Amino acid sequence: MSYNQSLDRLTNIMDELRTQCPWDMKQTIHSLRMQTVEELYELADAIDNNDWQGIKEELGDLLLHIIFYTRIAREQQAFTLGEVIEGVSNKLVGRHPHIYSNVSVANEEEVKKNWEQLKLKEGKKSVLSGVPKALPAVVKATRLQEKAKQVGFEWDDKEGAMEKIKEEIGEFEAEVAKGDQEHMQAEFGDLLFSMINYARYLNIDAEAALEQTNRKFKTRFEKMESLAAERALNFAALDLEDKDRLWNEAKKLV
Repeated sequence: MSYNQSLDRLTNIMDELRTQCPWDMKQTIHSLRMQTVEELYELADAIDNNDWQGIKEELGDLLLHIIFYTRIAREQQAFTLGEVIEGVSNKLVGRHPHIYSNVSVANEEEVKKNWEQLKLKEGKKSVLSGVPKALPAVVKATRLQEKAKQVGFEWDDKEGAMEKIKEEIGEFEAEVAKGDQEHMQAEFGDLLFSMINYARYLNIDAEAALEQTNRKFKTRFEKMESLAAERALNFAALDLEDKDRLWNEAKKLV
């Protein structure tokens, strides 16, 4: 089956579901919103696990949501799937003048800078305006920093970024000493932001790094629990020293 036939089949199925299935008939763009977010996270899990079969399935689910939204939009006479595809095609051509026009670029960084400048010419009021409010905080911080970099708001080198971390640690410790909860939280946020910024200089994905640590902690903690269970020990009742011994044992096993 060709690409066009597959897409037509999917849109036809969506049309049938929208007119015949009680659940599909009831859905709105608002009721679908959280389900779409969940599908995106399921795709992220599959990517993290290098699960190509899972990636294929989750991309299909996301494509279904795109078809669903465009079906609802067509009912509202707002836009069609064809207009969505044409719009993103035009955007890609317009924002890649180094491919489709006579603009020259030396590297990836120049491509990014041109991209942000073109977005401003399209009517964006700020280079930061395209960062979604609903992004997870770590991802949002990274995107804000990457966009600010494209207009030159960036340390000259990683040493400057590290000095900022040290400065923020000092300010955080000062607020901890004072015991002001609101100021402590504000300074802790500044410290996290500066650490995420430093990670960019090392080409470290802060979100992926934290998720890797989350998974590692979960695996090792569950191993501690299983080791305790194997030895008929009440894990919760163990003192910290015993738990620490189990932790070190678990680290060697997983």
